[in-house]
Amino acid sequence: MADRKVVALVPMRHHSQRVPGKNYRPLAGKPLFHHILDSLKSCPEVDRIVVDTDSDVILADLEKNYPEVIRIERPPHLREDAIPMNEILLYDSSQVPADLYLQTHSTNPFLKPSTISKAINDFLDNSPPYDSLFSVTRLQTRLWDENTNPINHDPDVLLQTQDLPPVFEENSCIYLFTRENLKRRGNRIGDHPMMAETPVEEALDIDEESDFLFAEVLMKTLKER
Repeated sequence: MADRKVVALVPMRHHSQRVPGKNYRPLAGKPLFHHILDSLKSCPEVDRIVVDTDSDVILADLEKNYPEVIRIERPPHLREDAIPMNEILLYDSSQVPADLYLQTHSTNPFLKPSTISKAINDFLDNSPPYDSLFSVTRLQTRLWDENTNPINHDPDVLLQTQDLPPVFEENSCIYLFTRENLKRRGNRIGDHPMMAETPVEEALDIDEESDFLFAEVLMKTLKER
């Protein structure tokens, strides 16, 4: 691990289509993006943290509260909503060299340092054959497609949900990849990815106003325990 430089990439837009000012809106007493930065700072495996943003608000906050974080002002040609994340990651990884990149989001405030560290170490311990990693949430529930075809169960055999074969949802909490594979495939997920299961409560993503309200309640509850 000592000779592998790990850089965390955290892209953030100034505007949000569903929740205005989401990334810097206060959650439990501090801006939303502070939560993930504090978690990353607590990971000994992470050498540097990079924030890519088009937000003057976030840039000013970083300069004041996180001077050690590398700030990348997102260039104009990458600011449209339709720009794929992989293009932004290609640009960011060209600005800050590393052996391994970890990408996460400001909208994952419950992601724990221990979960991030475990994902990094599990990947390094098993690479190769794995060339990338993405985090997932285990689902053991009866799933159907839009044509009412069962996806992961036999309706004639009513197994308890805990006995169903699990399926896994990509939860966008953690991605690990090399710049070489990102350039070659144009995708942060490689040819032979590893899945890292994360606890359900840590995978909460702030995407809608209701998510923000739920996160406030959950954060308060966790602090009172």
